[in-house]
Amino acid sequence: MSVKIRLQRHGKKGKPFYWVVAADARSKRDGKYLEKIGTYNPNTNPATIELNIDSAVQWLHNGAQPTDTAKAILSYKGALLKHHLDGGVRKGALTQEQADAKLATWLEAKAGKVDSKKEGLSKAEKEVKAKALKAEKEANAKRIAAAAQADADAIAAATKAEEVEEEAPADEVEVAEVEVAEETTVEVEEETVAEAAEETPAAEVEVAEETTVEEEVATAEVEVAEETTVEVEEETVAEAAEETPAAEETEETPEA
Repeated sequence: MSVKIRLQRHGKKGKPFYWVVAADARSKRDGKYLEKIGTYNPNTNPATIELNIDSAVQWLHNGAQPTDTAKAILSYKGALLKHHLDGGVRKGALTQEQADAKLATWLEAKAGKVDSKKEGLSKAEKEVKAKALKAEKEANAKRIAAAAQADADAIAAATKAEEVEEEAPADEVEVAEVEVAEETTVEVEEETVAEAAEETPAAEVEVAEETTVEEEVATAEVEVAEETTVEVEEETVAEAAEETPAAEETEETPEA
């Protein structure tokens, strides 16, 4: 059975978290494993790695083959170096004490590099925060200065307006009051004229109606008088016609 040292994915979406496991090469990536030998968290800077170096070295001695990412992790934590030194001890090239000393020296140097990187990152973060704070303070100072300047300008404008009002001549004030009074009088007269104009049409309508009635009465009287005159004339003509034949007979009789 071939064994591989590889990563098994855990964690939620967008936040991966891996286990370093020794598993059968035929099993699925996230399936069964033989032993969990460490963890790998890439979400931090620098990445957080925890590894059981002795177990990893033992699996390497047994012929387990690490994947590329697992190999980088084993190298980062010194497991590959320990595996190489153990091989030298088995061959007699160096003693166990010498191998342990070399491994300790390497681990110490590696820890110094990691600490230096962490300090550099922390310092850079502090500098970024300091710059942001400084920029914010400058912006606040500018905003406060602008507000103070605006208040000063407003006070100066108000003071200047008061001085101009105090220096204005009394005659101008009286003229202004007279103009206001004249405008008020004109408005009152306009309102009176408007009210009179509203009342006038009703009176004119009443007078017009009375005049029309009087004209109709006069016309009726004239027509009656004309009819009376015509009747009198007709009666007079009839009487004259009746009297005329008698006179004619009287005149003709003597001749007979």
